[in-house]
Amino acid sequence: MQAATMRLNQNTLLLGKKVVLVPYTSEHVPRYHEWMKSEELQRLTASEPLTLEQEYAMQRSWREDADKCNFIVLDAEKWLAQSGTSEESCMAGDVNLFLTDLGDPSLGEIEVMIAEPSCRGQGLGTEAVLMMMLYGVTRLGLTKFEAKIGQGNEPSIRMFRKLHFEQVAVSSVFQEVTLRLMMSELERQWLLEQTSHVQEKPYRDGASEPC
Repeated sequence: MQAATMRLNQNTLLLGKKVVLVPYTSEHVPRYHEWMKSEELQRLTASEPLTLEQEYAMQRSWREDADKCNFIVLDAEKWLAQSGTSEESCMAGDVNLFLTDLGDPSLGEIEVMIAEPSCRGQGLGTEAVLMMMLYGVTRLGLTKFEAKIGQGNEPSIRMFRKLHFEQVAVSSVFQEVTLRLMMSELERQWLLEQTSHVQEKPYRDGASEPC
């Protein structure tokens, strides 16, 4: 997968019913950094706390990496409520795709984090995953998805199972389960039906005005 392909989303905004997906820019870093001070989120995402400077460097590397595709998840209701509202004030979490299997470019590892407590339990994570899978299938040519989730993260495991993922492995070492979805023609049609409302719009860095 070429770097240019993974940076394809740097000018892409995806508009759903509950969430808006936008590229991860420097505007989003301060709020993201505040989220990741949470010990709960560090545990659920197996992350180490970073300084603000390290977080900015991480954002730049994510933007350039050839094997990653990431979007910030915005709360669509907040984003659409008032013209000119800042994206940072609407942030709910993030959703990511990793193309880590060099021998199989059709496989993407997907992860989602709804970090804003007030945004949890409302279906934002479900729609964000569906929209990211749609992007992976239609723009990146993916036909298989994996999710690796901590064994204690029952809400996330249940969500992926509802999205037709099946458990294929358990790691006692990493305390995580691996779930997989093979994108058959039937599953592809199901995905397209679930995301028929999604609109793709051009994104201008820091200027994604509600349309």
